[in-house]
Amino acid sequence: MPKYIFVCGGVMSGVGKGVATASIAKILSWYGYKVTCIKIDPYVNVDAGTMNPIEHGEVFVLKDGTECDQDMGHYERFLNTELTKENYMTTGSVYLSLIQKERSLYFDGKCVEVVPHVPLEVIEKINKAQQLTKADIVIIEIGGTVGEYQNLLFLETVRILRLQKPSDVILILVSYLPYQGEGMELKTKPTQYAIRTLNSAGLQPDFVLARGIKPLDEIRKRKIAFNCNMKIEDIISAPDEKIIYKIPLNFEEDNLGKKILKKLNLKIRREKIKEKSRWKNEIEKILNLEKKVKIGIVGKYFKTGDFVLADAYISVIEAIKHASWYLGYFPEISWLNSEDYEKDTKKLDELKNYDGIIIPGGFGSRGVEGKILAIKYCRENKIPCFGLCYGLQLMVVEFARNVCGLKDAHTTEVNPKTKHPVIDILEEQKKLLKEKLYGGTMRLGDWECQIKKGTTAFQAYRQTKVLERHRHRYEINPKYHEILTNYGFIFSGTSSNGFLVEIGELNQKLHPFFLGTQFHPEFKSRFLYPHPLFVEFIKSSVKNEKRF
Repeated sequence: MPKYIFVCGGVMSGVGKGVATASIAKILSWYGYKVTCIKIDPYVNVDAGTMNPIEHGEVFVLKDGTECDQDMGHYERFLNTELTKENYMTTGSVYLSLIQKERSLYFDGKCVEVVPHVPLEVIEKINKAQQLTKADIVIIEIGGTVGEYQNLLFLETVRILRLQKPSDVILILVSYLPYQGEGMELKTKPTQYAIRTLNSAGLQPDFVLARGIKPLDEIRKRKIAFNCNMKIEDIISAPDEKIIYKIPLNFEEDNLGKKILKKLNLKIRREKIKEKSRWKNEIEKILNLEKKVKIGIVGKYFKTGDFVLADAYISVIEAIKHASWYLGYFPEISWLNSEDYEKDTKKLDELKNYDGIIIPGGFGSRGVEGKILAIKYCRENKIPCFGLCYGLQLMVVEFARNVCGLKDAHTTEVNPKTKHPVIDILEEQKKLLKEKLYGGTMRLGDWECQIKKGTTAFQAYRQTKVLERHRHRYEINPKYHEILTNYGFIFSGTSSNGFLVEIGELNQKLHPFFLGTQFHPEFKSRFLYPHPLFVEFIKSSVKNEKRF
């Protein structure tokens, strides 16, 4: 009989439910259980693909092409696994599925109602994910916070499943405790209100993970427990951590894993001591790193008002960390706004302060010329430069303009009337856009890439065939392949039929690392298993450091 753990949030969004869910899953895997994670997002979008990264954070892509919430990336990175569309749902996808059933007379003429049919549809999807993964324990993260109108149906799902399987379901609340400054304390009242809101939905949490900038002390644990009808040992401290991969170890200090198993009437199957020790040893190594590598990310999805939204590129950030830690360096990551270079080209000189530069993915025209200027500066000054998706496309534009002599070269995404459309959209994509079919219609998910020997890409992969994840509509225009290669741009990775360019680079005799990928390698990087291209980039960046 599978077990179910629901994770919900209190007080505010962005409280760390995704990392908490991934951490709990990791702990339970150390105790010998097969665990899978599901994310439920309360928005009506069918998936995350049509949302602006500034509004919601990065759009993560699964191997089957599902465009989803960034927390799915946390699950894959912590568990070193690959998930599928069955592990992700939204209000929109649940309603869509339910309406399609109603239209096909699945309900045999019955009146289909929000309750109970929506919660029952959610339960059906959860059970399907469990059956496909053969998981012993399913951890379901409910997006947003308790008390939000759009979350009520998912809380009702928990209530119904608890009625059906009272000994197989537990609920964990991740709640924030504000700290107002020196001489103050972590305030428990907002968490008390969050738990009362859960109570009003017919639910009582089994555990509270108390998030805050400081560890939770005994007095405040006792206060939450007393006011919320809980045991003090079920209030778990969850302070901020610089390295999120330390969080499972923090939870284990409070024996969270064993406490969860006890509530679910489970015993430790086979404790993976070596795996847990390796995780712990890696964290200790990272905490003692002294050497640093400075990486700049040139992009535009950074600012929302006066604040920087790092979540827009969270997988890129984690991939940089994985590779840097693996090589014994602590990364110092800086956000460089490409629009600043368009206003003042003298600011490009700041790029020399970094050991390596990344041009990440994106869409649209804003900040594009600034990115192209940054790429040119890196190429001419031999600063390691790594382009991701749109980053590769703009590297091609820069090379075509300034090396091949195609002055008007551009991507038709930005300039549809360019004389030299070195980046263009494929015919099948043109048809989709004409019919306004935007959602889920890009080149998505895993595609095979053939690697050319004797290149930087092969030096990184050490194999000639790999699978990498995509999310884009535009490609390097085949009409310009010949002129680009004639001027020295190497197509070191291509699609299985050789028609599409997956990796482009310059010879290492001309540049230490000038490489771009049409895919998103960051989606496949893991904590203990960094992506080989990021490792190669950081290696080059470390060598670049010694130039100054």
